Amino acid sequence: MQNELPARPEALPAEVFDSHCHLDIMVGNRQASSGDPVARAAQAASATVGSILDEARAVGVTRLVTVGYDLPSSRWGAQVAADHQDVYAGVAIHPNEAHAATPEVLGEIEELARLPHVRAVGETGLDYFRDWASREDQHASFRAHVEIAKRTGKALVIHDRDAHDDVLAVLADQGAPDVVVFHSFSGDAEMAKRCAAAGYFMSFSGPVTYKNAGYLREAARVAPVELMLVETDAPYLPPVPHRGKPNAPYLIPLTLRCLAEVKGMDVAALAAAISVNGEAALGAW
Repeated sequence: MQNELPARPEALPAEVFDSHCHLDIMVGNRQASSGDPVARAAQAASATVGSILDEARAVGVTRLVTVGYDLPSSRWGAQVAADHQDVYAGVAIHPNEAHAATPEVLGEIEELARLPHVRAVGETGLDYFRDWASREDQHASFRAHVEIAKRTGKALVIHDRDAHDDVLAVLADQGAPDVVVFHSFSGDAEMAKRCAAAGYFMSFSGPVTYKNAGYLREAARVAPVELMLVETDAPYLPPVPHRGKPNAPYLIPLTLRCLAEVKGMDVAALAAAISVNGEAALGAW
């Protein structure tokens, strides 16, 4: 893997935002492990929060949401959002770290979620692909985050990996917050219809551009425009033609143009719609 970021794509004709990225990993605030070559490559590029913002703005990506996955990353994201205009934060314990979601940790997550520049509780949810935390711990943590989102009035950002039915069941049983966002939406068209019926936002990322991901494009096709968001999950999940390289918010145009083609929409019109959706989901910028 090259220790450099991909070339900058053509700028968008209208502004849009990145609904989900991990700035802390990109800038090396969290030291990448030897088993995380994407993060190590991103960190080798020596990016800073300022340079990431500058590169994103150059292509029309004017705002970023940096998302926490444990207590340190949530604290860091909240502070960076306070320090940088146009950066907002999500705070949570990732389902893979659900064993660490003690009452004390969840109490601090709730305190962070009440900050004005923190716009989401997430990423939380269920991950049945990995067994880093037991399903019992994942479900307990997920339900606790649902309640934090409801108490704080913030959007709930969901990590759903190979767990569609159970995620939807928990939301129905627990009672979903007013705003739910499925981060890096990974379901098929039927899942998209179920989310749309419940009024949940679906955030599409780089994999929608992959040749073998026709099911994601079909999901995007049936998803109501008013419930669509776009994200990078940077430094992960880069869009075509940059698979295998580190992702960054300035690559949003590649994913957005793919989505516009799938929807049969003008790129500027889709960008404008997604920007409106962002304020509806996450509050006024």
